Amino acid sequence: MREIILDTETTGLEHKEGHKIIEIGALEMVDRVLTGEQFHVYINPERPIDAGAMKVHGITDEKVANEPIFADIAQKFLNFIGTGSLVIHNAPFDMGFINAELEACGYNEISNDLVIDTLLLARQKFPGGRARLDDLCKRFNIDNSHRDLHGALVDADLLAEVYVELMGGRQTAFTFAEKENLNENNSRESNIEALSSVSSSVKKRPKRDHSPTAEEDFAHQEFLLKIKDPLWLKS
Repeated sequence: MREIILDTETTGLEHKEGHKIIEIGALEMVDRVLTGEQFHVYINPERPIDAGAMKVHGITDEKVANEPIFADIAQKFLNFIGTGSLVIHNAPFDMGFINAELEACGYNEISNDLVIDTLLLARQKFPGGRARLDDLCKRFNIDNSHRDLHGALVDADLLAEVYVELMGGRQTAFTFAEKENLNENNSRESNIEALSSVSSSVKKRPKRDHSPTAEEDFAHQEFLLKIKDPLWLKS
């Protein structure tokens, strides 16, 4: 099972107002374990970054001035995603920007059917609880002390840990992997062979005589005589 843990940073809050993506961070996860494969890029939005947004992520106009525009990285981004599911915290925000950028470049939008929103997962699992990424890190004892500012790659890395915990923890992933290995290593033929071996070993056991000895039979008869008014002698 291949999943992509994804986060973006933007010039502002609303893509409908012309705001753009300026950073994408995406990490590949297979069977709930990070593989080390990642996609990370800064993007020139060709417009100013709002002061409020800059305070959140610390990315300046100067930092992205010489970076590629979205159209230049769109295909590489789609190639990295492939057919994997996208795991995003507050997915409507990021997906709104991503699909707006893709549409502007002439690409098809990414279906919401491929998206897992960890914000919704958290609210379902902890009704009434705080569900920001920092709050979930605290709940699951995940170290986020290095997160002074938001950053797509840093946030994606933290989200990967949060997602695993929301889905039941590391043990779930390990158990899944162990079962997969067991299925691969123990084919139907090997199981039949093992059963045949057991059956063969049983057949080779020497026969045992379970009849009582003369001494045991005599002792049993004496014991029966000591029983007062046994039921089996009553008519």
